[in-house]
Amino acid sequence: MTGSDVTREGIRGARPGREATTCAQAGRRRRRGRGEQPMVPDAEFSSYYGKPVLNRPSWAALDIAGYLWLGGLAGASSLLAAGGDVTGRPALARTAKLGAAGAVSLSLGALVHDLGRPSRFLNMLRVFKPTSPMNVGSWLLAGYAPLTMAAAAADVSGRLRPAGSAATAAASVLGPAVATYTAVLLSDTAVPSWHEGYRELPFVFAGSAATAAAGLALAGVPTAQAGPARRTAVLGAALELGAFRLMKRRMGMVSEPFEQGRARVLLRGAEALTAGGAALTLVAGRRRGAAAWAGAALLAGSAALRFGVFHAGVASAEDPRYTVVPQRERLADGGG
Repeated sequence: MTGSDVTREGIRGARPGREATTCAQAGRRRRRGRGEQPMVPDAEFSSYYGKPVLNRPSWAALDIAGYLWLGGLAGASSLLAAGGDVTGRPALARTAKLGAAGAVSLSLGALVHDLGRPSRFLNMLRVFKPTSPMNVGSWLLAGYAPLTMAAAAADVSGRLRPAGSAATAAASVLGPAVATYTAVLLSDTAVPSWHEGYRELPFVFAGSAATAAAGLALAGVPTAQAGPARRTAVLGAALELGAFRLMKRRMGMVSEPFEQGRARVLLRGAEALTAGGAALTLVAGRRRGAAAWAGAALLAGSAALRFGVFHAGVASAEDPRYTVVPQRERLADGGG
């Protein structure tokens, strides 16, 4: 059956004898003149035999949502590591370097586990395709991961420090792309609640990555050297929370899955943890215990955001209303 057949079947609604699930009302026909009553019944949408219009994403939540979070933590940690080197904060630099190397290693492990075989990741490196976020991301990880390993190894061993400093600087250049390309990857899919957030989602993920890296540093670095992490925590939280609210407002009805089910619980928790962690960072000062609690809250909030966004996308793909209604609205507005 073609896509047009599915759409026509959805517009007609369930036929007698078929168990098609009818979704929410899509809207009324525009009136042709002042005071004229519509003569055609309100259109309702359903999918063919109750099936979703889109295939549900088959990715495992723990693997892919974890991959999204760990990649952001790694990329932003590389920036803090470079800042620690430049400003003479060795404890901050070491913690961030180890965090970046560990996070990107776990991120790659989660991705390979979801793919099923390591060879599938290597196969993506056979070509370079700038128009494919997945392909570009694979090349980014292939170049970035060895740099984080070299930077961490040089710092811990005390050997080849010039090479380690060069690796740290190079990783910090790639870090922002590593932290945010997964937002482009999600937005490039047909999943409604991911695709419609294409403008703001990279900023949401950038802020979330910053709070995660700052949280790790606050939890593991003496407060005397954690000044850059405190500033990063506050700025990252403001960017994450502000961009996410703006995204939901602009998306309209497609933002509804963010306020439903498991996604709602995770995202409300993310907002509370991130805002609370940033506030505690401001008042903690150089109190070690309070800084550690703030760091833990920021790390947990960043993870909850990524898992919440993941589950909201899956829910939006399962309900054909979020696919069909925006398409018809664009057609009615002449958007094609």
